Amino acid sequence: MTDRLCLATLPRLPARVARPAHDRGALRIGIVHLGIGAFHRAHQAAYTDATLAADPTWAIAGVSLRSPDTRDALAPQDGLYTLATRSAEGDAFRIIGSVPRLLVAPEDPEAVLALMAAPATRIVSLTVTEKGYCHLPATGTLDEAHPDIVHDLAHPATPRSAVGFIVEALDRRRRAGVAPFTVLSCDNLPANGHTLARVATRLAELRDPALGAWVAAHVAFPSTMVDRIVPATTEADRAFVAAATGLADGWPIVTEAFTQWVIEDHFPQGRPAWETAGATLVADVTPFELAKLRLLNASHSSLAYLGYLAGHETVAEAMDAPGFGALVERLMDEVAPTLPPLPGFDVPAYQRELRARFRNPALRHRLYQIAMDGSQKLPQRMLGTVRDLIAAGRPFPCLALGVAGWMRYAAGFDEADAPITVQDPLAATFRVRLAGRRDAEAIHATALSLTEVFGSDLPADPVFTAATRAALERIMDRGAARAVAG
Repeated sequence: MTDRLCLATLPRLPARVARPAHDRGALRIGIVHLGIGAFHRAHQAAYTDATLAADPTWAIAGVSLRSPDTRDALAPQDGLYTLATRSAEGDAFRIIGSVPRLLVAPEDPEAVLALMAAPATRIVSLTVTEKGYCHLPATGTLDEAHPDIVHDLAHPATPRSAVGFIVEALDRRRRAGVAPFTVLSCDNLPANGHTLARVATRLAELRDPALGAWVAAHVAFPSTMVDRIVPATTEADRAFVAAATGLADGWPIVTEAFTQWVIEDHFPQGRPAWETAGATLVADVTPFELAKLRLLNASHSSLAYLGYLAGHETVAEAMDAPGFGALVERLMDEVAPTLPPLPGFDVPAYQRELRARFRNPALRHRLYQIAMDGSQKLPQRMLGTVRDLIAAGRPFPCLALGVAGWMRYAAGFDEADAPITVQDPLAATFRVRLAGRRDAEAIHATALSLTEVFGSDLPADPVFTAATRAALERIMDRGAARAVAG
């Protein structure tokens, strides 16, 4: 039986495996991260790991808001895990040690709140996906009827939502006279810091107007842009890592070599020297995040829904199928005119790089994984661009096909009439409103009735409704593969 990765077994790793450069005994928690999933461990935790030798006071306490799975996998490993990068140039392996403490919020919310309220915690970061913000995606405002928000208002000392934890911890610091931590969103939301500031301030106002005013006046919410393709870890990945390192790892991360992090540099309580690990610190992240959301994420979502319906499993597999690569190229060209000026940023080169990343066969990035929570993703990734193109009088056939692909997928049955397990907060609502119908007219009307997704403007816009209706009929009449292939 292969021994497990942990502090005691680190010396037995092969020389090709990079190890943490910091002194583990000197680490002190400076960051509490909510949502300790695969993306954070491939991205922000890796950047932070590279800074800890110079300043060990920025170690991360990772918090799971729902499941204990990550804690259960990594606690026996002293929080260590393997980050494996795969590319055409070869494979590389690195042990990440920046997360020495792991907590599970439902098991002990008080422990999480106490750590967030501690003066040594100067940053609270989060990767909780779009739905974790308990906001209305069409407007970006707090969903005051969300069950977790209703609970957190009634029981602030035992919150369930990420926003509830943040507001309660900030209130404890305010009452104790401790300076607030910086709140750092690392999710794929446009103006993610502004969105988080809006929902947190509103929740604070609902609790206590004085608290709301304090949060608005004193708490920093810098926005970020994050980029790295991180597929879900499989058993094959675990076997691959064990073979390469000689040690079993309960939850390694396999990702691409490319990584990017652009951060607005507004941290009143300080921050790690992330720029020394390759991050870009800027005054305004907006141009970078729009380029990523509208080019990478919109393409990913379109590939996910149309590729899944066409019978493909991974992004690379879909990109190699007839028509899909050309669709992505046309979609990017369709989107590019909506981007703000990006001095020094070569947009056509970025588009080519993205397509090359999508074709990486070493990354088995499953379309089903990308397809999750589409009702939360569409407004951020595609519908803002659609609104801009409509306002400019420009056509958007590729985006219309991607949006129609989501409608068809969300209807809950594939092209062989087998059920699709749609993982989405609005899946049940869609299913109930559809009432068992399977025709394009009903699916289209049902989708547009979801004002949480489309707002009130797009369902009333004849250009949008005609384009998406025609695209959906094309998918249903010809099948996704032929609809994409032309």
